[in-house]
Amino acid sequence: MSVESGTQGASPRPTRSGIQKSSGTVTKKGDRAAKEKPTTTVLLPVGEEEPKNPEEYQCTGFLETDFAELCTRLGYADFPKVVTRPRPHPTFVPSSSVSEKPVDDQRPSGSCSLNSLESKYVFFRPTIQVELEPEDKTVKEIYIRGWKVEERILGIFSKCLPSLNQLQSINFWKVGLTDTTLATFIALLSLCSPTLRKVSLEANPLPEQSYHKLMGLDSTITHLSLRNNNIDDEGARLLGQALSTLHTCNRTLVSLNLGFNHIGDEGAGYIADGLRLNRSLLWLSLAHNRIQDKGALKLAEVLQPFELTHTEVVERRRLLLEKGTQERLRSPSSSRHGESKTEREKIQLMGVSSVALMDKADKMMAVKTSKGLIKKKEKAAEVVKKEEKSGSGQSPIPGNLKKEEAPKTSKGKVTIPEQQKPTKGKGTKTGSKEKRSTLLESEQLIIEATEMVNPLLEPVEHRDGKVFMPGNKVLLHLNLIRNRITEVGLEGFLGVARYQAQPQSSKASKSAPKGPTGLLRLNLAKNNFSPQNPMYIMIQDLMLPRDPISKAKHREEESTASAT
Repeated sequence: MSVESGTQGASPRPTRSGIQKSSGTVTKKGDRAAKEKPTTTVLLPVGEEEPKNPEEYQCTGFLETDFAELCTRLGYADFPKVVTRPRPHPTFVPSSSVSEKPVDDQRPSGSCSLNSLESKYVFFRPTIQVELEPEDKTVKEIYIRGWKVEERILGIFSKCLPSLNQLQSINFWKVGLTDTTLATFIALLSLCSPTLRKVSLEANPLPEQSYHKLMGLDSTITHLSLRNNNIDDEGARLLGQALSTLHTCNRTLVSLNLGFNHIGDEGAGYIADGLRLNRSLLWLSLAHNRIQDKGALKLAEVLQPFELTHTEVVERRRLLLEKGTQERLRSPSSSRHGESKTEREKIQLMGVSSVALMDKADKMMAVKTSKGLIKKKEKAAEVVKKEEKSGSGQSPIPGNLKKEEAPKTSKGKVTIPEQQKPTKGKGTKTGSKEKRSTLLESEQLIIEATEMVNPLLEPVEHRDGKVFMPGNKVLLHLNLIRNRITEVGLEGFLGVARYQAQPQSSKASKSAPKGPTGLLRLNLAKNNFSPQNPMYIMIQDLMLPRDPISKAKHREEESTASAT
């Protein structure tokens, strides 16, 4: 009773002070209250707290904690929860104890049905599903399905996702992306860990179809899935240009899934144009589209030797000239630096030198060999022969042979006599012939290179005044299931299967990267031709021995047969 009376007696006091302040009477209590509480205070609405600045928060690397804290600081009352992605349940096998129970006992009770409804409701609530690494429980994959991802959510992701050092994949399915939010998402990808290589944006149709921005020259995405996005021929044109053009090429994308879209013959032609000069894409799916024979023949054309256009031939000549000029400018410096020590040894043994060798040798060596400068090239060769007969075993035989052949092979190659000051008329002739020789030998130089700079520099074939380039043998998997291809397009792919199955020539094998080359898997099922079509059967006979999946199945069957 005393506690209640105390609380009742204390409650009227603030009301009196409030009345005194409102009436304007000045008392000691009013003066004290005015000093303690400034009149400029702005109170927040009931039930709301002042949001904290999200810029002050340092992310810890735990997505569940960081995302919740950033949402709270931005004033979100109800935000999606970060949960572990549910695994598919194992196949249920009824045991004998369950089967022996009566039917009435197996009916769910009222509470069980309520729990099942709640679990279904929780399943459809917006969540951020993650897959964790089994060792350190760090996030490696993120799945968002069925709820709209707005600009503010992407802003929160831009703060908490860069701290995930092991993030490998982001999957957005039907999240209502727009062209604006896609641009924000692409900027977010550049902030994430370099381990992020897989992006899936399915069931997110965009009005401007700006998916090609994901395949920019600075993109690090290797696996991109764009299924069910209503991509038509215009979107395919942008994607084909992102794969490659005459001057640009995507070098990181390995797999591209364009299934379940609206790509027709024109769009397939644009994708084929992108495959002409692209040498990084290994896996391409155009399943469940609207491609007919015209588009199929365009795709088949680039997978076997195809004719270069006029602009491509001009660009190829420019690249060959540039390559030859670089090699010609690089070879004199490399020869001088590489042979400086050996030349000094030859000066001591042979007593023969030139003006260029005087610059390289020491002053003492130049004094000793001053008499050799007066001699002619023929006498120098004779001296070399005499010293070889005298038994000086320190100088290598190949070096002496090079000295003998120097006057004969001076054209088109950099040798010691050419390092002297050029006389009138000789310099221009040798320079022009050097350009011709470097242009002729540039293809061999490219083959010896470790990395192919441009596919236009590959060895080509000249037929009837036309230049034919080898077909794309980097693409390993092509999926064209459920399109509208007939026997006309099937005939084109029969030529593809024959070309891709044949072994590479010796020159092409040197420049080709290690590993499998050529199509290993070509899916043409469920199109507008009979499965018993002879051409289709021939394609299967050519491709099945190359298919790694069929090989694995065959090995499993052999192992089970041997075990039994």
